[in-house]
Formats: sequence, structure tokens, C-alpha cells
Amino acid sequence: MQQIPQELLELIRGGENISVEFKQSRSQLTKDIYETVCAFANRDGGHIFLGVNDEGVILGIEDELLDKLKKEFVTAVNNKNKLYPPLYLTLIEYEAEGKTILYIWVPPAQDVCRCNGRIYDRNHESDLDITDHSEAVYRLYARKSHSYFVNKVTGFDLSALRSDLIERARKWACVRVKDHPWQTMSDEQLLRSAGLLMTDEHTRKEGVTLAGILLFGEDATIMSVLPQHKTDAIFRVFNTDRYDDRDMIITNLLDSYDRLMAFGQKHLNDTFHLDGVQSVSARDHILREIIANLLMHRDFASGYIAKLVIEKEQIRTENANLSHGSGILSLATFEPFQKNPPISRMFREIGLADELGSGMRNTYKYTKMYSGGEPQFVEGDVFRITIPLSRVATATVGPETLIPNGNDHGGEINGEINGEINLSETDKNVLAAIKNNPLIKRPALISLCAIGKSTLDRSLKKLKTAGLLERLGSNKTGYWQVSG
Repeated sequence: MQQIPQELLELIRGGENISVEFKQSRSQLTKDIYETVCAFANRDGGHIFLGVNDEGVILGIEDELLDKLKKEFVTAVNNKNKLYPPLYLTLIEYEAEGKTILYIWVPPAQDVCRCNGRIYDRNHESDLDITDHSEAVYRLYARKSHSYFVNKVTGFDLSALRSDLIERARKWACVRVKDHPWQTMSDEQLLRSAGLLMTDEHTRKEGVTLAGILLFGEDATIMSVLPQHKTDAIFRVFNTDRYDDRDMIITNLLDSYDRLMAFGQKHLNDTFHLDGVQSVSARDHILREIIANLLMHRDFASGYIAKLVIEKEQIRTENANLSHGSGILSLATFEPFQKNPPISRMFREIGLADELGSGMRNTYKYTKMYSGGEPQFVEGDVFRITIPLSRVATATVGPETLIPNGNDHGGEINGEINGEINLSETDKNVLAAIKNNPLIKRPALISLCAIGKSTLDRSLKKLKTAGLLERLGSNKTGYWQVSG
């Protein structure tokens, strides 16, 4: 009998996970082994070790029962009433720590697999029965069929799209490439060339695809076909229980990109960096890559809300994902997969993204420049990117509020140095405007200082807490009093 290979022994030592399962099965097969086989086949494949308990202790299998267990297993996995479609798997005997175990490699199946009529999927070290969970079943079939949800043809025609957005895309593409073919195309021809106007293979009716609606549709049209579509931008540095600023974005992908970029630029400091001899905005490069990824590669069929979250020590994005694996991605071994080709193609044509796979390399490069750290990309049903931040990234921009220390009067003010309050330019402008006109109302302050309502509220709160400003009387008939 051959000794167990070192790489398999390392898998045992690493414990159970999304692709490794232990079954004690010393004298008989555990009943749930076929559920595990089904789950591995439906996910990305996996390793099953018989004769090993849940803690990874090698117990071995009774020698006189080896042939019986092997025959029972092979018979079951080839029985279409047990597993459908039937699987052709091999059990290999290995000696490990002086004991005999059985090893099974379950490859990922081409089709959705069922065990006793039920559908199982793998999640961490568990086998989940997803049969009655319609969204999870859809995601599984989508992974297996390699079809693209955004290519679904809707009942809408060109009249449901915003011509100004199509024109914007045309201009951006022509700026990037001289004599771009879109320059002389009509809107209809442009959409056809981009694969956004197609014929349904079943009904033979033509219409704009979901990708076309997401890129160029009116907001109401987008909501009518994808009511779950939204992106949540959150700034959470001082008020860690809730948030300091938030933008719930429910609109087309082009405007979503602009709003997410503006949100990031509003709350992250643009520190000075050189790439060779040229000054670059590492902040903007990072935002460009992670925002484009968030919008291009999400699973639009899922109800999971996509997020861009800026915190004191990190930026992170989350989006639903039709995964091609699980775990932390390595820059050295990462292999990119197309997830929404028509949307990705449009983003590349208009300059919001580069070729497939370049985003990860660029994010590593500019994160190292911006914070000195390395980003983390985690593949799964939810795709996550985490960008480490240095303290300077959020220290001098964004909402200025108190960091709570357990009471309403203490705490460190953003930018406070040696006990003195460091006012931002916005704070100074607000204070100067009030000093010039103590009777000024909030709408006038917003207009005069060219800021938003939430920014004004944060600035006023900071000035009041610092003792520089006081409101006397009611909101309607009162006035401001500036101290000092």
C-alpha cells in the first residue's frame, strides 16, 4: 500500500474547509457522505478523507471492511436515483501514520448535481441543502451554465434609454481612440455593436438587454427590471456605530461611477506621490479600480447590496459574485474570469477600466504607494476588496465630528493637535459667513459656502462643540453668536 503523499497529509493537517471534508467511516460509510459529494460537485470540487475524524485525527479503516466500503460507495455514486447525474469517482487506499484511509477527489461537475432529489452546495466546511432557496439555486445554475444574466433581453426598446448617456459614452470612446467606429454610428448601431440590443433566442423578439438598461436606462426603467439594484457608499470614521456620511446610489452605472468617485474623493486625502518623475493621484487610481470592479463584476441577479465603505484604517468593497473559487486571491496565481462581458467591454471602451486582470495589478501598485500596505482580494459568493489606509488618508478631509469617548463634551476633534482645534477650510468659510451675517439662514450658508446640507450640519456641530459658535433663539427668529 502506498504512503499518503505529503500534499494530502498537509490538507488533513489544515483541517476541514470549503474543499476538504473528513468522514470517520471506520466500519461503515456515514450517511451524509453523498451530500458532501454532491456539494463538492456543485461547487469547485473537493477532497474527502475516510478514516479521519472531524478534528483531523487519523483513525484508519478496518482492513477487512475496505473492499465492502469501496464497493458500496462506487455503487451509490453510479446510481442515478442516489446521485444525478451519476458520478464516476475512484477511492484510493493510502497508509497514513501506520493506518489505512481512503481518499476521494470529487471534481467540479459540468451540470447541477442532486442527491436524493435535493440540491447541495458547499459553504465553508458545511454542506447546505439549497433546494428551497431560489436565489441560491439560480446562482448555482448560472455558474454551471456559464450564461450571463445581463444578456437577458428585456421588453424595452431604444426609447427607454437616455440618449445623453449614449452620447457621453460615444464622446468618451472617441476621445480615447481617434476615428473610433462609434463616431459615425447611430445610437441603434452603437448598441448593436456593443451587444446591448439583441434578439431573445426563445421568443425571437428584439429588445435592449439588462446590461443596456443598467448602463443607459432611466432610473425608473432600471427599477422596473432590477428593483434590487443599488450601491451603498458609507463613510464611517468618527461615528462608528452608524456612519458620518452616506450616499445610497440607485441609478445607471455611468452616473453610479461618477458618484462613487466623488464620494471617495470627498472623504480621502489626495496625498502627493511620484511615479518615476511624474506626480500621480494614487488615491484616484485606487478608487478607479475598485469602483469599476464593484460596478462591472457584481452578480446583478442577487439582492445583496453592493457597498463601498471608507473606515479609519481601510476602504472595503463588497458585492454579490458568481465565484470561480474561494479564498484570498494571490497576484502571482490569479486568473481573471469575465463575469459581465458587455458591461466590462463598455467600461473599457470609454476608459473607466483597462484590460481584464489589470485592475488587481494596478490596485497593488497604487495601494503600496498610497498607504505602504497591500490590498486583499477575497473570492466567494460575496467578493471583497480591502485597501489598508494610513492615518493621513482620513485625518484632514471628510466630515469633521467628535470621536466619542463616553460623554458629550470630551473627545478628540479630527485634526486636533496639542489640544488646539484645527479647522478645515469649510469650517473657516462657514464661521466667516456667520460672523459677517449673524442672521444668515442655513440655505444661504449652503449656497454661499458651496457645500451640501450634511456637510454644513457637520461643520456647525464641530464649531458648536468647540465653543466657537452658539445658536440663540429659535431656528426661525434666532441668530448666531460667534465666540472669540
